[in-house]
Amino acid sequence: MINENEIDRTVRRAIEKYFKDLDGETPCGIYDMVIRCVEKPLIETVLRYSGGNQTRAAELLGLNRNTLRKKMKAYRIK
Repeated sequence: MINENEIDRTVRRAIEKYFKDLDGETPCGIYDMVIRCVEKPLIETVLRYSGGNQTRAAELLGLNRNTLRKKMKAYRIK
């Protein structure tokens, strides 16, 4: 089972690698980049866990169902 500490470490390692890979280039838009990278697989995984039930998935995510549907459309999640 993944706990928040493992998620924290994974994100931290990924961001540190991102900075290292920049090789001196100036980063920009990091927040939006990370949210996009994390949000789509999070929504997909919660939808699978909920058996495709959008109402239940929205509850698990702490989102309004309409917000979930908007995000699904934006990420092209069926």
